[in-house]
Amino acid sequence: MEKLYYSISETAQILGESVSLVRFWSNSFPKQVKPKRTAKGNRLYTAEDIDALKQIHFLVKDKGLTLEGAAKQLAAEKSPVSNSVKAIESLKEIKAQLLEIKNSL
Repeated sequence: MEKLYYSISETAQILGESVSLVRFWSNSFPKQVKPKRTAKGNRLYTAEDIDALKQIHFLVKDKGLTLEGAAKQLAAEKSPVSNSVKAIESLKEIKAQLLEIKNSL
């Protein structure tokens, strides 16, 4: 991530989710996700916001927690969730690279 701010559509694309779900999570987790607003009211997300959304995505979609459960997990211990999300991202990147190598053969 090299930009300072990402639009909600760019953020949704990074997460692989819909814009409405990103907006819903932003409203549901105001302590973790604090998007900046433009003069028009559009949300702009920082890299930290996107990391928080990735953690929420992991807890809700992958681990199957409710929103309340995810909020409790994020409040209790942030580092184990963060480490799991980073490990999954690394594995996805490795998989993509291996698929590229396979397709080039």
